[in-house]
Amino acid sequence: MLFRIDPSSTAPLYEQVAASVRRALSEERLKPGDSLPAARELAKLLDINVHTVLRAYGTLRDEGIIDLRRRRGAVVTGRSDGHARLAALAAELVAESRRAGVGVEELVTIVRRNFS
Repeated sequence: MLFRIDPSSTAPLYEQVAASVRRALSEERLKPGDSLPAARELAKLLDINVHTVLRAYGTLRDEGIIDLRRRRGAVVTGRSDGHARLAALAAELVAESRRAGVGVEELVTIVRRNFS
């Protein structure tokens, strides 16, 4: 399944939906021109609020990963140039740091140490 959410996760549901799309794009399960399900359809499938899906789609639109068009829905643009993979990995890193009890400042320090 393309979309996965974990209700027990501390990550917001909209971010989990967006992360699913980023992951699918980075793994090439989604390609430019592919359509995503309508927000109502996806909300029903995942048993979440339609506004949660719309927020996820809005986030992806702001990142340049999808284009939202009337009557055409959400379409993958493919203009992320690796951004989608980095965003998915960052979301996983943040989720893992929360589970480990690592705060944002400590996480930034860890990333900076590994960046050099």
